[in-house]
Amino acid sequence: MKERVQSFGRFLSGMVMPNIGAFIAWGLITALFIATGWVPNEKLSTMVSPMLSYVLPILIAYTGGRMVGGARGAVMGAIACVGVVCGAPDYPMLMGAMLIGPLGGLVIKKFDQAVEGKIPAGFEMLVNNFSVGILGMLLAIVGFYLIGPIMAAVLVFLQGGVDILVKMGLLPLVSIFVEPAKVLFLNNAINHGIFTPLGAQQAETMGKSIFYMIETNPGAGAGVLLAYWMFAKDKMTRDSAPGALIVHVLGGIHEIYFPYVLMNPLLLLATIGGSVAAMFFNTIFNVGLVSPASPGSILAMLAVAPRGGQIMVIISFLIGTAVSFLIAAPIIKMSNGGASLEDAQSQMSDMKAASKGQGGAYAATADGGEIDLRILDKIVFACDAGMGSSAMGAAVLQKKLEAAGLGNIKVKHFSVSEVPAGIKFVVCHQDLVERARKSAPSARIVTISNFMNAPQYDQIVQEILDAKSNKNVANAGGHDFHGGVLLKKNIILNNAPVDKETAIRTIGKILVDSGYVTEKYVDGMVAKEDVFNTAIGNNLAIPHGIESVIGEIKNSGLAIMTYPEGIDWGDGEIVKLVIAVASAGDDHVETLGKIAMTCESEEAVDRIIHMSVDEIYDLFKA
Repeated sequence: MKERVQSFGRFLSGMVMPNIGAFIAWGLITALFIATGWVPNEKLSTMVSPMLSYVLPILIAYTGGRMVGGARGAVMGAIACVGVVCGAPDYPMLMGAMLIGPLGGLVIKKFDQAVEGKIPAGFEMLVNNFSVGILGMLLAIVGFYLIGPIMAAVLVFLQGGVDILVKMGLLPLVSIFVEPAKVLFLNNAINHGIFTPLGAQQAETMGKSIFYMIETNPGAGAGVLLAYWMFAKDKMTRDSAPGALIVHVLGGIHEIYFPYVLMNPLLLLATIGGSVAAMFFNTIFNVGLVSPASPGSILAMLAVAPRGGQIMVIISFLIGTAVSFLIAAPIIKMSNGGASLEDAQSQMSDMKAASKGQGGAYAATADGGEIDLRILDKIVFACDAGMGSSAMGAAVLQKKLEAAGLGNIKVKHFSVSEVPAGIKFVVCHQDLVERARKSAPSARIVTISNFMNAPQYDQIVQEILDAKSNKNVANAGGHDFHGGVLLKKNIILNNAPVDKETAIRTIGKILVDSGYVTEKYVDGMVAKEDVFNTAIGNNLAIPHGIESVIGEIKNSGLAIMTYPEGIDWGDGEIVKLVIAVASAGDDHVETLGKIAMTCESEEAVDRIIHMSVDEIYDLFKA
C-alpha cells in the first residue's frame, strides 16, 4: 500500500515540479500587477487569468503526457487539456490537467503498441501525425463534455470542505497528517500534487493562499535541528546540525532534516506541534503567499509573500520554529543517545527503497555499449524534482571529483524525467532507476541510497581515475567489452536446425552470458515475435526485444548464428542467418538498418553463411 501511495505521489509531483518556474512567474505577475499588487498595472494584469486558465494546465498536461507516452504523449496531453479547460471555464483546471495529461500519453502509447510493425513502409509519418491529431481531438471532446465538468464538481466539493475547515478553525490540524507523510518522502507529492492546485484557485480570488504555507514553512524542521545543535549528546550529530539548519532554512531542502527525526520518532510530535502552531497563526491572521514557494526556503517564501505580508510570514516561521524547539528539546535531552545519525540516514534510505526491494550500488547500463570514462565530461544527478536531493548529491560528487583532479567533469542536477538527451552517465536514487532508464536509455546508471554520504561517489571517482591511468575500464556487468558490440566468440556457425523459440533463446543466452543483457531481455525477444515476425526476408532474422525490456540492456551487443539447413520462422519464412540485437534508442534503428543493408539479398546472406568466423567478424565490425 505504501509503495502505491509513494509511486502515485511521485507521479503527481513529477507533473508539477518541472513547471514550478511557470507558477512562480504567474505568482510574481499577480503580486506585482493586480489592483492590490506592488505596482498595479491594468494592462499587465491581464496576463494573470490566461496564465492560470491555460498556460499552467497545458504545461502540466504536457508534462504528464510525456511521462507516460514520451514526446507524442506530451502533445496528446496538451491537445486534450484544451478540451478540459474549455469544458469548465470558470475554474482553474490544474487537477483536470493532472488527469487528462497522463491519459493522453497512455492512449497514444497503447495505439503505438497496437500498430507496431503493421504500418506499411513509407506511411509511418502519415500515421504518426494523424493518429495524434485524431485521437487528440477525440480526447479533447471527452475532456470538454466529461472530465472538465466532473473536475469542476470535485473542485466545488473540495472548496466547500476547505471552507468548512477554515471556518471551524480546523485547517491547522491537517499538519497532523502532513508532517509524518513528509518524513516518508511524500513532501513533494503533498505540496505540489495537492496544495499547489488548491492554492492556485484560492489565490486567483483572494490574491494569496494559505495552502502555500502548509508544507513549505521550514519552521517545524528548524526547531528540531536547533534542538539537536544545542542538546544532542552525540558529537557528530550535534556538529552536523548547524549546517543542516542552514541548508534547510535558507536552501529550502527539507529532506535534510528527515534523518534527524528518524533518529527519534518521538520528534514527530515536535514537527507536528510546530506546524500546527504556525497554521493556527496563519489562519487567525489570514497569512498566505501569492504562489508556491519552491524550494521551501524562508527566502523563497518572502519573495512570493503579498505586499506588506513579509513580517507575518517571518512571524509564522518563528512560531513554528519556537514551538517545535520547545517540544524537541526535552525529547532530545532525555534520550540516551539513541541511534546515530549515520544509522538514521541508512534507515531513511531503507524506507525509501523498501517498496522496491532494491539495493546494490550499480544498476545495469540501459544501453550505449562501452562508456569510455577517459573522455567523460558530464555526469547527471537525477531526482524526483531535480532541485533538492539531486542538488545536494551533485554538489557532494562535484567536490569529490575536484579533489581528485577531475574538475573538468561537471555534475549537473535534473529531474529524472528531464535528463538531457545523449547523457552517458547518470546517478540517481535506487527508487528512481526504472524512470532513469526510460529517460536515459543510452546511459550508464549508478544508483545510491544516501545522497550525502553514498560510498558510490568514491567508487565513481576511483573508476574514472583507473580509466585515465589505462587500467581496466569497469562496467556494470563486470564483463570485458573492449571488443565492442561483437565478439568473435559470439559468432556460432553451422548449427543444426531447431524450432524458432529454441533458436531465439539459444542466441539470447549468448547475449546474457557475454553481459550484454539480462534474462528478462531474452523473454522480450520471444515476446517480440508475437507482435512482429523478425524474419525480414533473404533468409535473415533479426530477433530483438520488445520496447518494454529496453531497460534490461546492459551494453549494446550482437550475436550471430548460422543454420545452413534453415529454420521455419513462421509466415512462410525460412531463416539461415540469425543476428540477435541488443541496442536501444536511435542506435537500435541504426543497427537494424546497417544489418539489413549488409544482407540486402539472398546471395549476400548465402555468402555470409559460408564465411569463417574471422570473415564474418570483419564484415560486421566494419
